Amino acid sequence: MCRLLFMCLVTSLLMFLGGCTKRGGVSITRDACNLLSKEEVESVQAAPVNETKTSEHSDEVFLVSQCFYTAAEFSKSVTLALVRSDPKQGSKRSPKDFWKEKFDPYQDEEPKTKSGDEKEQGSAPKKIEGLGDDAYWVGNRFGGMLYVLRGDAFISIGVGGTDDEDTKLKKSKALAEKALQHL
Repeated sequence: MCRLLFMCLVTSLLMFLGGCTKRGGVSITRDACNLLSKEEVESVQAAPVNETKTSEHSDEVFLVSQCFYTAAEFSKSVTLALVRSDPKQGSKRSPKDFWKEKFDPYQDEEPKTKSGDEKEQGSAPKKIEGLGDDAYWVGNRFGGMLYVLRGDAFISIGVGGTDDEDTKLKKSKALAEKALQHL
């Protein structure tokens, strides 16, 4: 009986002390829904948000956390994704590497307008100054997505609604600034 009590006490003590140590190199899993509050989305979209839905998946290189802010007026819903390295995979390819592959070719390019079938795919990425370490707006027929690099992770934000592309870009930038404060 004393032996059992001693083992329980030692096990409890080890669990307690193990939880109190700071472990270097361990990355904290981040939920994209923690980057923006419902109230922040409501203030930018001027529409109440009924709920948030979170999801997370890994493609064996990157860990992608997504949050969908469902607005009362569904067309004003917002999507936010956080992309970072998957610590369980140990891949040598980082989100920053992916960023360079996708956006560096457009670093000094002027935005171009396209016609016909090219409009379906959207225009070339437009560099956005003064946001994160690097940022691009990728327009499409539905509005577009704002991609923002910060350190070795990036976020993407898509804003719904009937606003024109410039207004959607302004709203996306406002939300990105708020999200970057929590990243």
